[in-house]
Amino acid sequence: LGIAIAQALAYVAIRQERSMALRSLMMSGIERDIATGVAVLDRLPPAERATWLNRLERPNFRFALADEIDAQAGPVDHTEFSGAFVDALTQALRPFRIERVAQVGARRYQLLVRLGDGTAVTVHARRVDMPIPEWVTWVLVAQLVVLTFCTWMAVRLVTRPLNALATAADDLGPDLTPRLIAEDGPAEVAHAARAFNAMQQRIAGYTAERVEILAAISHDLQTPITRMRLRADLMADEALRDKFRQDLDAMHALVREGVTYARTLHGTSEPTARLDTDALLASIVGDYEDAGESVTLDGAAGAPIVAPPQALKRILVNLIDNALAFGGAAEIQVRRDDAQDPAPRLTIAVLDRGPGIPEDQLGEVFKPFHRLETSRNRETGGTGLGLAIAQQLATAMGGHLSLHNRPGGGLEARLSLPASPPTALSTTSVDKSVGSTGRDGASR
Repeated sequence: LGIAIAQALAYVAIRQERSMALRSLMMSGIERDIATGVAVLDRLPPAERATWLNRLERPNFRFALADEIDAQAGPVDHTEFSGAFVDALTQALRPFRIERVAQVGARRYQLLVRLGDGTAVTVHARRVDMPIPEWVTWVLVAQLVVLTFCTWMAVRLVTRPLNALATAADDLGPDLTPRLIAEDGPAEVAHAARAFNAMQQRIAGYTAERVEILAAISHDLQTPITRMRLRADLMADEALRDKFRQDLDAMHALVREGVTYARTLHGTSEPTARLDTDALLASIVGDYEDAGESVTLDGAAGAPIVAPPQALKRILVNLIDNALAFGGAAEIQVRRDDAQDPAPRLTIAVLDRGPGIPEDQLGEVFKPFHRLETSRNRETGGTGLGLAIAQQLATAMGGHLSLHNRPGGGLEARLSLPASPPTALSTTSVDKSVGSTGRDGASR
């Protein structure tokens, strides 16, 4: 837009320059030519004057040996150009007597002059435009095209590294694996790329260090926990021994879940497989039914998906355990949203009729070690890491986990996963068996 405006201003400037040049020409030369023509007619014999009219005619003025002032002619408008032109012409025609000066339209002037012998001569003068040559217009258009192309190339060269930087930032997944980008382009962009690469490496280093610390703590705590468990077995008081064992179990679960959560920050290292979701859900529901739990399944995926089986199973088991712990029963609803969506999704919802969660806490419960105080303490709410782990695993596999309160009470945990069409899946065998449920307990 700026280039187009600049070119338009250049075109206007050229037209203005041509107008000023025309005015200068009219003011400096035409009055002398007209005065010379009148002087020639005055010196010629009256019989020869008519033959000289064509010789004295010019593109911007001519003479007539009569009073030819048009009836519709009016007085000179005395604008900046007209007034100056008539004044200059009047001065140049001296000593000839000018009887009348008239103007026809904006560009034509008529002067009635008396020669020395009294003969009337009408001078018809007009302003002649100096049009801009066509090649000038084409040069300006070509210049606009070239400047636009050069600007587009320059902007593209600048924005390409920025687009790569934005893409790399969007691709920075939950595993926090550094994906280095090219450190080229303009100096500022290259500096930003170097800073981004260094930031990725620092974040990955900090996260890896945290995982190593938690893993080391978990390993070091195993020995004292085992010793305490053996000593608990030697206690004579059975009630005290049971409480002591419960505390040790809670401590062991907390350590295990903490390490698991730290590792999920790097995503899941489990390879993906072509997974029969319906078979997996049926297996999980069957395990719960064998344990006497109230778990129902409604709907079907209808087609396999590509996902890490154990990670998906861990998410589902965690959500079902939460529903059982806080609602007493769990209902699983499955639907495939691919009717008109070019990127189909598979939605697995786990519903209960428990107390639900306050609206302002729906996002907070995904934070590690966050437990709701009303009825969700350590005994009923687990370690407070279950939903955090489930969300990390869902994000790592390109999914999304969200919580919604149900009308009439209860909670819906909605897991949305990419559901590629069967033709887009690999030709590896469908994984229908992922082992037992391996339940970790409620942790909402």
